[in-house]
Amino acid sequence: MSFLVRVKWQPLRSLGFASISGVYMGVGAAFDVALRMLVIENLTNQTMLFSFDGVTDNFVLPAGSPVIFDFCSNKTIDDGFFIAEGTRVYVKDAGVAPTSGSVYVAAVSGGF
Repeated sequence: MSFLVRVKWQPLRSLGFASISGVYMGVGAAFDVALRMLVIENLTNQTMLFSFDGVTDNFVLPAGSPVIFDFCSNKTIDDGFFIAEGTRVYVKDAGVAPTSGSVYVAAVSGGF
């Protein structure tokens, strides 16, 4: 049996500092496929809050920090735990607006 799974990179999503405030803003479009891995980088000069529904604070990233969500990169194509199709990443400042940089979201799906 052969499990040929290839990495499919999704288009990079970003949001510049001038568009980030104390209200959640979407970072690019929602994902049109289920994701195996998600990389979020806060390359602004301030701490940011992130959400997956645009309402609930899900996690925080200090200035200049990344986070990697790797749920199933070492599984076969239909094994594991995926980030759902239709998910969108949202960001807002944690009290102080950034004056430089951007937030970036890179995503990986899989397929044959």
